[in-house]
Amino acid sequence: MHVRTSLTTLAAAAALLASASTATATAATTPLSAPRITHHFDLAASQQPENITVDRTGSAYLTFSFARQVVRVAPSGHVRVLATLPAPAKADTPNLGKAFVGGIARGDDGTLYVTYATGTADLTGIWAVRPGGRPHRIAALPADGMPNGLALDQRSGRLYVTDSVHGVIYRVPAQGGKAAVWADDQALKPVSFAGANGIKVHNGAVWATNSDHGTVLRIPVTARGAAGPAEVRATGISSIDDFTFTGRGDTLLAAHNGDEVDLVRPDGTHTVVLTADDGLQTPTSVAVHGRTVYVTSAAYLTGKDPNLLVARLTH
Repeated sequence: MHVRTSLTTLAAAAALLASASTATATAATTPLSAPRITHHFDLAASQQPENITVDRTGSAYLTFSFARQVVRVAPSGHVRVLATLPAPAKADTPNLGKAFVGGIARGDDGTLYVTYATGTADLTGIWAVRPGGRPHRIAALPADGMPNGLALDQRSGRLYVTDSVHGVIYRVPAQGGKAAVWADDQALKPVSFAGANGIKVHNGAVWATNSDHGTVLRIPVTARGAAGPAEVRATGISSIDDFTFTGRGDTLLAAHNGDEVDLVRPDGTHTVVLTADDGLQTPTSVAVHGRTVYVTSAAYLTGKDPNLLVARLTH
């Protein structure tokens, strides 16, 4: 998440408007095509999709940041609220002032993991939602930080979490436990608002974005599991948020708050492939399932039409 303007307090209702768009967008650029909005969410109910992950069936799991909710969007289009995280007695989240559910990751057993920032020691941290279960915190994180992006390394059973305020990456066992600072590199630090943001585990490294710097970073994982020096792999992507890889290589798609999604190549060059003309409204995250690209728009800056967009990917 990367928001540079103050946000209006929104109602806590959970009604959902999920209707398909009939408009045909034509602004997408190769390798993306046929973009369409599949769901329009209710801004008045704080249904602003911050992050996304997709399972093998094509079901999408979203976090609604300020509604404090985790939802499932089935391939049929049906939307179901899976969990609502408990509200703090008084939220004092850095930079935001309100409770914020950020990144999401999904384990092979169906467990969903999300980051939660409230500015309070009793709630800030990583929460797990097991199938049919209630949300519970598995790891505490500093209340004066803002846990944001989240990635699960299925092989090692570890979670990696960005803190946009402190500019670090934490590592936590997926079963829960004490969080430890894994990477504390200057390249992760904020300048004015948000540093380390989106995060993925890919090809022997942890990749992250820095919103204030507009960069994509690669942090090698050493043979002992420690963090190597951060490598800047792309620059000049203003207000970059979360991202995902398009396949086995290092080409990725990155959302940024200028109402665009960029294709970022391994050599660091990048081009715009989706824009506001396709329906983007402060896009926050991207997921790829097969040849389908999913993009969430939270409308943080535009103040209208938070939505879920899908497009076709040509590899």
